[in-house]
Amino acid sequence: MNPLTDMRGIVTVLNTPFNDDDTVDLPGLSSNVENAIQAGVAGFLVPAMASEVGSLSERERAAVVDCTVKTVAGRVPVIGGASASDQAARLTAARTLIDLGCAGVLVSMPYENDASYTADTEALAALEPGFLMLQDWDASGYGLPVPLIVRLFETIPAFKCLKVEVVPAGPKYTEVLDATDGQLHVSGGWAVSQMIEGLDRGVHAFMPTGMHPIYTAIYRHYIDGNRDAAKALFERLLPILAFSNQHLDISIYFFKRLLHAQGIYATDRVRSPQVPFDAVQQRIADELIQRVIALENLSLEA
Repeated sequence: MNPLTDMRGIVTVLNTPFNDDDTVDLPGLSSNVENAIQAGVAGFLVPAMASEVGSLSERERAAVVDCTVKTVAGRVPVIGGASASDQAARLTAARTLIDLGCAGVLVSMPYENDASYTADTEALAALEPGFLMLQDWDASGYGLPVPLIVRLFETIPAFKCLKVEVVPAGPKYTEVLDATDGQLHVSGGWAVSQMIEGLDRGVHAFMPTGMHPIYTAIYRHYIDGNRDAAKALFERLLPILAFSNQHLDISIYFFKRLLHAQGIYATDRVRSPQVPFDAVQQRIADELIQRVIALENLSLEA
């Protein structure tokens, strides 16, 4: 499996569903995965921040990944999320994900200096994942130095993919793609709200958490040469993105509520959120969910 050719389009970051008794709802997860594949997604990332990974036990993390890999059954790549607070934990998580059959492994690591970051990347690559994806995450800055990204790409064969989530994301996309001659696979994460800009800049994949038929339709319009249709459909999403992208917890609440309304998840339960979802947000979310369902129906008919 070659991520440079296989992962073009939408790579869904899976929300973890919970039953009323707070156990993980694996049938619901499998249903979400199957629906996303039928919509045309190019891959999955699990577990990650949108999966509430910090609230999952090691056993639950493994069960979620195992369920995803088995449901996918090799049809698209599954990227296992191995991010953790320290390198030992990242290595342990990565080994588990490789053993579970993930096509690749993603890690988010703090950047202190080039030497330590390079050493940690080399240690992860030595585990021989199918491919290594680094998460260039910085909520208020420009993230990893571009010269370091290029050097890692040139010297560590396993490092084939970069997930960019920095401020601003657009120029970083272009800098990295230009510096690697477009050979490093670049994905946009939280900055999917700039999807058309990302497509214009040549980004290979985008990592939202839901609305699979809509995002895949936008991507399909664009690569078919119909940028106007892609832009028009994307702009109909903007009220939804303006609401859901206020905070990670709000995004998780919203997309779980959507999946529950669609009958895919048994509940919209969220574990230990930092930002509670109040009655006004519930009302607005339900209004926007009706917009999503209408847009998905249009996307499926197109």
